[in-house]
Amino acid sequence: MKNIFTAFALSPVLLVTSAIAPAQSTNDLSEVVAHMQATSTMSGGFTQTDRNGKSLTGKILLKRPGHVRFEYQKGVPLLIVADGKSLTMIDYEVKQVQRWPIKNSPLAALLDPGKDLATYGKRVNTSDKNVISVEVKDPKRPEYGTITMVFVRQAGAPGGLTLNGWVALDSKNNRTSIRLSGLKFNTPIAQSNFTWKDPRPTKRK
Repeated sequence: MKNIFTAFALSPVLLVTSAIAPAQSTNDLSEVVAHMQATSTMSGGFTQTDRNGKSLTGKILLKRPGHVRFEYQKGVPLLIVADGKSLTMIDYEVKQVQRWPIKNSPLAALLDPGKDLATYGKRVNTSDKNVISVEVKDPKRPEYGTITMVFVRQAGAPGGLTLNGWVALDSKNNRTSIRLSGLKFNTPIAQSNFTWKDPRPTKRK
């Protein structure tokens, strides 16, 4: 399960990489910022593909700022949750919990875009005018990795955009793509979705 967890501090395959070209001169992120500011919650399905082409599916719940839940398909005993401060991976198979600050993950730009997008975001050119690609990385913190988010213009979606997915790359060049589907925006999501059951044995005194 470790390679799955790495994907979130890290990872693309063929999400939309064929549409990404060299950086363009403009760095106008206003459309993306408007979309994110207009999206308080998001839910739907996701397909995660690692660099070896292995795919897993699941459900995503996102609540800004700082909350997300990745619940994997049946048979994958893994849960990834951000509770506003920390991003946590719970592996129920080996009863292991790993955690790091959200700010140390590329997902920070997705979960709390107001802090990182304008400072570290850069538009990259695409071959389709209806596709906007934004690369986010902190050059002073390469260990945090890079995330490239891909947005598609869609009438009726918040700010006229929808998030198609993203590609993450960690400092060790591990790559993973996330493709989203069936998204719903700004519907109520209970805070209880961002809690988790600790599988680790309780220590007895």
